Amino acid sequence: MSGLQVLCSGLPLRPLPENRGRWTGVPHAPVRTPSLSPAEEQLALRNALRYFPLDVQELLAPEFAGELRLYGHIYMYRFCPSIEMRAYPIEQYPCQTKAAAAIMHMIMNNLDPAVAQFPQELVTYGGNGQVLSNWAQFWLVMSYLSQMTEEQTLVMYSGHPLGLFPSSPNAPRLVITNGMVIPNYSSRAMYDKLFGLGVTMYGQMTAGSYCYIGPQGIVHGTVLTLLNAGRRYLGVEDLTGKVFVTSGLGGMSGAQAKAAVIVGCIGVIAEVDKSALVKRHKQGWLMEMTDSLDHCIQRLREARKKKEVLSLGYHGNVVDLWERLVHELDTTGELLVDLGSDQTSCHNPFNGGYYPVQIGFLEAQSLLASSPMAFKCLVQESLRRQVSAINRLAQKNFFFWDYGNAFLLEAQRAGADVEKKGANKTEFRYPSYVQHIMGDIFSQGFGPFRWVCTSGDPQDLAVTDQLAMSVLEEAIAGGVNSSVKLQYMDNIHWIREAAKHQLVVGSQARILYSDQKGRVAIAVAINNAIAHGKIKAPVVLSRDHHDVSGTDSPFRETSNIYDGSAFCADMAVQNFVGDAFRGATWVALHNGGGVGWGEVINGGFGLVLNGTKEAEQRAKAMLSWDVCNGVARRCWSGNQKAYEIICQTMQENKGLVVTLPHEVVDKCLLQKALQP
Repeated sequence: MSGLQVLCSGLPLRPLPENRGRWTGVPHAPVRTPSLSPAEEQLALRNALRYFPLDVQELLAPEFAGELRLYGHIYMYRFCPSIEMRAYPIEQYPCQTKAAAAIMHMIMNNLDPAVAQFPQELVTYGGNGQVLSNWAQFWLVMSYLSQMTEEQTLVMYSGHPLGLFPSSPNAPRLVITNGMVIPNYSSRAMYDKLFGLGVTMYGQMTAGSYCYIGPQGIVHGTVLTLLNAGRRYLGVEDLTGKVFVTSGLGGMSGAQAKAAVIVGCIGVIAEVDKSALVKRHKQGWLMEMTDSLDHCIQRLREARKKKEVLSLGYHGNVVDLWERLVHELDTTGELLVDLGSDQTSCHNPFNGGYYPVQIGFLEAQSLLASSPMAFKCLVQESLRRQVSAINRLAQKNFFFWDYGNAFLLEAQRAGADVEKKGANKTEFRYPSYVQHIMGDIFSQGFGPFRWVCTSGDPQDLAVTDQLAMSVLEEAIAGGVNSSVKLQYMDNIHWIREAAKHQLVVGSQARILYSDQKGRVAIAVAINNAIAHGKIKAPVVLSRDHHDVSGTDSPFRETSNIYDGSAFCADMAVQNFVGDAFRGATWVALHNGGGVGWGEVINGGFGLVLNGTKEAEQRAKAMLSWDVCNGVARRCWSGNQKAYEIICQTMQENKGLVVTLPHEVVDKCLLQKALQP
């Protein structure tokens, strides 16, 4: 049998694979401290052993117990496959339906060491964004998918494959939920315990829905964010000579260096883990590295003076960098930074997502494992110092925003000075990038649409790139309003730059921001190209959950919802359900993602285009709902653009929306009605 046939044949039990333990030479997830009682340790062990027959449990039990005590979770390292983990061409997967093969292609891409942050712990990005909870689940899922027919649906409970259930060809082939904990118990401490027990997991956004495409996705989002930040804060279209300072070069944050180069500015990115810098440098995403703060400042000055395009990785803590920039301002009067943000995994600050400035990286890792409370105290002190430095720089012509990683939320909890007087709970001294930079874009239906060519052939991706550009160019020629035209033009420029900068890591994938009309038109064009043999294999459509209607997140995606419903999660749940019965090949609903466990509910989908009329009909119905659900929500809070778009869209599609913009209510009338 071929390697993939073996991988899909079920758990390897007779003989058991050799236990090679943790690999050397690859990054590993931080040690977890779930604080399980002896009875809970027994329960965790029982939960792990239930995947195995009795005759091997005696050998595996002490091994799994050792993993639990050493690492805080049972990953089942023995069962980590020896096959090269990557997205193989869809034709190579054993299957009964191409939809299942497409899902296998996506799962293996999420676990590709070139893509995944901690591949052996099944973590794709964000420090804790799991694809699955353990390796037994991986083998079982691959086996189920290889057997699946068009009349079955695989059900996933937080990494646990519940089984193949009778279904229909029109139903999703896969339904995923991750972290669906009863609201009153959705705390971080409970998450640590439940993950330690092996009964829930953190799917992040696109890790646990198998739709991550490597850091390209966030490169694009960062490119658009920087372009629009320049327009809003600096009043410029050209960012040449402007300096952007930030932190994080690990998973998604590794995209920041490449984004800075694409927009033509100077990007200085701090990272405490040298392996992350080296990885991005080898990929060509990071131009230069230094572990000297003096050299970093000297190089920054040179590039600024010459208006060079530069991405410079500083191996050190970003707090030191911010404080040094303050020192330069106070001693020379020179402000060396124009724009700033933070892209550490601050949604997970006390488990390795954010490292304190007071001690070195290795010492911090050791302290995290030995004394979590001491580590937490240092992290919170570090956050206070970071904010203090940012506040000093912000007194000048410097602009900072929260990148939706819960940085300001955690800084507030740490006692940092981030309060905004008279603001609601979702607002701080500095805005979320959704509130100021991307909010209007979402309200118009623009969001991170993406596709994956399952042939694995770069030529297929080139064809889809050309199709997408043609669709947007034709839309502009046909006449669109100025704000829509600007976004289309940004994305045409992006596709051209993406091809030049070799942004594919893992699967042959592309992302762009498009509205409802653009997404549908691109999907139809790709499906027609498959039908006529211009693209050799099915294409998977997806998106980041961080989108128009995929996510209810009061401190990020819905932070600009001001009607009091920012903490309600109806939209994400309706998105998940609505996509399921409008034709999605698979759907996912998660607790947590981006801003942290218990802070957000998000939903996503995968849709396989295979060149058939049925696929075209599914794309039209599902993509329209996937966008319009969120646009309609946003007109509640007074967004006039959202109201105009949803009314026009509903009229064109014979729908009806009775919601009026929030702002139609006369404020004087309210004041009069509420007078004593």
